[in-house]
Amino acid sequence: MAIFQITFALLAAMLLFAAAPSQAQPQSAPDPDPVIETAPPGASDAEIAARIRDIFAEIESLEGVTATVSAGVVTLSGETASAEAALRAETIAGRINGVVTVENEISRDVSVSTRVTPTIGQIEKTLRDVYRSLPLLFLAVLVFVAITVLGWVLSTWLAFWRRVTPNPFIAELAASSFRVAFLILGAVAALSLLDATALLGAFLGAAGVIGLAIGFAVRDTIENYIASIMLSLRQPFRPNDHVVIDEKEGHVIRLTSRATILMTLDGNHLRIPNAAVFKAIILNYTRNPERRFAFALGVDADDDPISAIDVGVDAMKTLDFILNDPPPNGCIEDVGDSNIVICFTGWIDQRKTDFPKARSVALAAAKDALEEYGFALPEPIYRLRFDKTIPPLQLTSENVDTLRAPTRQPVAEKPKRKRRAENLDSVSIDTAPDRHILEKVEEERILSAEDDLLSSDAREE
Repeated sequence: MAIFQITFALLAAMLLFAAAPSQAQPQSAPDPDPVIETAPPGASDAEIAARIRDIFAEIESLEGVTATVSAGVVTLSGETASAEAALRAETIAGRINGVVTVENEISRDVSVSTRVTPTIGQIEKTLRDVYRSLPLLFLAVLVFVAITVLGWVLSTWLAFWRRVTPNPFIAELAASSFRVAFLILGAVAALSLLDATALLGAFLGAAGVIGLAIGFAVRDTIENYIASIMLSLRQPFRPNDHVVIDEKEGHVIRLTSRATILMTLDGNHLRIPNAAVFKAIILNYTRNPERRFAFALGVDADDDPISAIDVGVDAMKTLDFILNDPPPNGCIEDVGDSNIVICFTGWIDQRKTDFPKARSVALAAAKDALEEYGFALPEPIYRLRFDKTIPPLQLTSENVDTLRAPTRQPVAEKPKRKRRAENLDSVSIDTAPDRHILEKVEEERILSAEDDLLSSDAREE
């Protein structure tokens, strides 16, 4: 619709310009107010008056003006159709050689016939000019339509544009730009035939100013649109990738021309404007299938931390889902007042193993192994300090009975927790990836009618 509006505006401008009389090339400006000589030099008042009347007789707008001269003073009288004509008569009379001054007594003619006749004459002249310009105008319109139609046909060749561009969004943008370029080319060619290139310059200049003003008004929208183009070219993620975009985590559903749509781990839709995505820090968990997990366990300060590391790492090596290359590892992370904190790490293949499940099972296995080998997992120790001495308790006959210690009831011993079997290979916990979110993402991609700018096989730039 916008292209048809632009086309109509350009055609209207061409018609208006063709209807107006063509402008000649600018010439060098004459000397200001040159003196009009009379013949012979030093002519009398009668000769000056005759000279003025002869000049006014040749000018249609000054035919009703009469001039009398006395001692070099020219007095103009009569009627003109406009004040500009009266001023012109005064200027001409003042340029005659021998004129001392000019008294302008010209009045305006306000009769209807005087006003209507020139207007009708101008309209007739304009219509004659248009009639004479019809062949050239027809040729200009024909050239404009031919170039515009050619651009439109080429822009609708979608197979070509999708072949030379990385995705359908860029293909549509390139086709639209190509169409507008041919539209402007057709306007330039048509206006060149009409010798009206200055009109095109003025039109484009006005369009540039208007476009600049609109650009400031919709700056955020334009920024978001440009970000969409850049993201579609760079392809920073793929459909179904697990990403974190400025602390917003989820699986990518699609990239549209306005927003990036995620499905959070809770199964909710999240739309992030592309301008924010383009400037954000993006963490992609899916790009590298191998991922490392880490957890910390504390042992008693009197225990041997190196032996604790060996026990925990050996326990993790018995888990099938933990990769042997690179192997699991452990290191001393911190030494506290009552414990030694050990950090254990291991690698998994996210295509076969769920990250949270793997970390949980590995942590439980390392903890059980440490406890089986007698390593204590200490609890926090608190020290109490009393700044003031407690006064001695005064015993009386009244409070002896209340202070008598109550009879202690035997407390049943708590049953000891059953530990895991020594063979950690017997641990059978499902660590397969959770496919529910991935299936929901695929379902959304199939059912939604929105265009997707992401390509599953595109290479990241």
